[in-house]
Amino acid sequence: MEEAPRGWNGISGKLVVITGATGGIGLAAAQALGRKGARLALVARSEARADAAEASIRAVAGAGVVIDKLKADLTSQADVRRLATEVRSRYGQLDVLINNAGAIYSHRQLSRDGIELTWALNHLAPFLLTTLLLDLLKSSAPARVITTSSMAHRGVRIPFDDLNAERGYRSYRRYGESKLANILFTVELARRLEGSGVTANCFHPGFVATGFNRNNGAFMNWLMKTAGPLARSPERGADTLVWLADSPDLGGVSGQYFTDRRRRTPSPEAQNAETARRLWDASMAQTADRHG
Repeated sequence: MEEAPRGWNGISGKLVVITGATGGIGLAAAQALGRKGARLALVARSEARADAAEASIRAVAGAGVVIDKLKADLTSQADVRRLATEVRSRYGQLDVLINNAGAIYSHRQLSRDGIELTWALNHLAPFLLTTLLLDLLKSSAPARVITTSSMAHRGVRIPFDDLNAERGYRSYRRYGESKLANILFTVELARRLEGSGVTANCFHPGFVATGFNRNNGAFMNWLMKTAGPLARSPERGADTLVWLADSPDLGGVSGQYFTDRRRRTPSPEAQNAETARRLWDASMAQTADRHG
């Protein structure tokens, strides 16, 4: 492993902002990071779910764990901007940003910004939140950005001529496109962050037994339940995420894709630097502030 930069001695005492922390691997990761002494800022759309997640984390990590709750609907760019403003105003530093929130939708839907919902939540939300927090991350260096991707990225390409999926929508393909975008975003972000002390990595958690894909009707709910015995636990799915946030050995590692704590080679399309730059420019255009 590359030599860790001075000052990264684990996650204890560091501030972690994590999206998608109210269930599944996000909650499991928050519990594990809380046990290790991290200060947690949980991003949630629902106050009730945020409260339940806090109670769950305290039950595992102890009553003394520091937990803040930040409310945001990540499918809304206005909410993402407001969240970033709140993070910058509340905290003097940001050590780890974990972009974990994600979903798959069986039918094409649009966000309030008019963007296809899978793309809005899985790609544009982490892209916008991260870019809005880059100055804070750089001033907090060493710092880390970790994004949850998936092996579903294999076999797809970024549809630059149809980013809003208007010409045809297949839920799993669209999900795969968004997960490919997560890797390409990580690759280009790492390139832009070279020498800053901020690293960017992503990972595949494996097939995890969570509430994921339970929002897409009775058949998908049945399918996920049927596949449950083949799935790994949320804790095992979160293991690589926790390791990426905590390990001192990863201080110099950036722009990589991991599975089960090992670097993996993503699809050829995910390694295309020109595609990564093109996606960055397209994402900047899609997240241009419509009000200023």
